Amino acid sequence: MERWVGKVAVVTGASSGIGAATVQALARAGLITVGLARRAERIEALRTGLPTEVGHRIHAHPCDVTDERSILGAFEFLARQFGGVDVLINNAGVAKPTVTLLTPGNTAELRTVLDTNVLGLILCSREAHRSMKARSVAGHIVNVNSIAGHKYIDVPNLNVYIASKYAVTAITETLRNELRHDSSKVKITSISPGIVRTEMIPDVHQFNELPMLEPEDVVGAILYALGTPSHVQVHELIIKPMGENL
Repeated sequence: MERWVGKVAVVTGASSGIGAATVQALARAGLITVGLARRAERIEALRTGLPTEVGHRIHAHPCDVTDERSILGAFEFLARQFGGVDVLINNAGVAKPTVTLLTPGNTAELRTVLDTNVLGLILCSREAHRSMKARSVAGHIVNVNSIAGHKYIDVPNLNVYIASKYAVTAITETLRNELRHDSSKVKITSISPGIVRTEMIPDVHQFNELPMLEPEDVVGAILYALGTPSHVQVHELIIKPMGENL
């Protein structure tokens, strides 16, 4: 991780769960870390309890990844304030378990999932790559995917969430080949965890008895991918809790 010390990392969906844990871990590793989320005040609170020099490396900026203007504004801020982006962690994700694909009037919920998990990820990757290419940076884009991006999981009301994560798997491979054809040294990695204990998991009996990963387990995978030598690219990393049968 030494080569990233002093570089700029951006984490989407940084106000809780995997995103919040990633912000703190990257700041501890010496990166200037900017969390993007609609609830930017929660990112500011991540400094609490950290050593002063670590807390000073954490910054927050409001961003709604379902809104292209918000994304463009965030990356313009990053260019003005920090000079650009070296690492992007596409972590923002959402599920809408209150509806199924066949629920009448479900359009807004389904569109939110697709705009967040798919289009938001693409647009953030596009803008981060533009910053990296303009500065000839051998950066790294990490997509926080899911085991649901590789197999159908028969869990009620996941609706379009599984399809959105299958899309992330395909998008990651598409971006990898676009970068390769461009002779880019920017790496791209998909991290696909099993069930992770975050605010997205409903507090119901069905889930409470399932084996789960903690956000810090996913952070460990992210740090591993970022820490590989320049000639090594982790394409896909699947991690599951012991005992999970999904």
